[in-house]
Amino acid sequence: MTGHTGFKGAWLSTLLLELGAEVIGFGRGAPTRPSLFETLDLERRVPSHAGDVRDREAVARAVAEARPDLLFHLAAQTIVRVGHEDPVGTYATNVLGTANVLEAARSAPSLRAVVVVTSDKCYRPRADGRPSAEGDPLGGDDPYSSSKACAELVTSAYRASFARDGGPALASARAGNVIGGGDWAPARLVPDAMRAALDGSTLAIRRPDAVRPWQHVLNPLAGYLMLAERLLEDASAADALNFGPDPSDERPVREVADMICELWGEGLAWEAVDAGGPSEVPELRIDSTKAREGLGWRPSWDLRDGLAATVAWFRRYREGDAAAATEGQVRSYLAGEPPPRL
Repeated sequence: MTGHTGFKGAWLSTLLLELGAEVIGFGRGAPTRPSLFETLDLERRVPSHAGDVRDREAVARAVAEARPDLLFHLAAQTIVRVGHEDPVGTYATNVLGTANVLEAARSAPSLRAVVVVTSDKCYRPRADGRPSAEGDPLGGDDPYSSSKACAELVTSAYRASFARDGGPALASARAGNVIGGGDWAPARLVPDAMRAALDGSTLAIRRPDAVRPWQHVLNPLAGYLMLAERLLEDASAADALNFGPDPSDERPVREVADMICELWGEGLAWEAVDAGGPSEVPELRIDSTKAREGLGWRPSWDLRDGLAATVAWFRRYREGDAAAATEGQVRSYLAGEPPPRL
């Protein structure tokens, strides 16, 4: 797995370990401080190859040494604002990095399937409010979104040129806005809310009317695993798939902020501030019909479940018990149960 030290990578590593898989990672180290990967002591449980996906030789060497059956590519620059601050670095990581991983993958005889994780932001912005489906035009009005569209084009080209010619089955996964315990990324609503909750400050919100497809991180990760399992059974199933919440969980930022403040309590409140910075798409919605019908996937936890799980995780983190909280939520999810509450 590339990007195993990131937020989604740490959750996916924990999920795979719980299922009995052997996980080997490739990455540059923890991308934030604090770090979920370090909080869960995953460096002790997941053998890691240190390196940068922009380094073609390092990627090829790691894949050759690991001899994986299955590869999840999660390594990426994931922040829209950073894309504006460092567009060249964003393209290098998200586009060239993807090409380097897929080039290494097609030279690995042990490898049977690859899942490339991109984003719902890979689609060209829509003006009609209709959710984006897999056949819609790719694009992006900012470097981050554009880089994700480019990563999809690279994946599609490798699938058409090499995967159907004896290489590993190759699919991409486009997920909506994920939330969950241990996300410390800057300029994201839920991490900003949890930082405000922990230090007793007021949550500042830049775009309270922006609509996003919110979902707990375990929902799309379960979808990635189902997609990988299908690829191992049937290479012809390789394609691009959306993994998003029910339409009822495509909510404005202000509603999500209200729910977080209610769930946390302790006087947590939010205020709107001057947005500043680069513009962002006012509404994002994705259509996950293909994953639902083709894989039988559906999000098990709705938005309120996901927010309750996230708030519970950060409370347990404050108490020094984040690892147990993470494992408990993974086990509840796998058992088809709602998240444990405080």
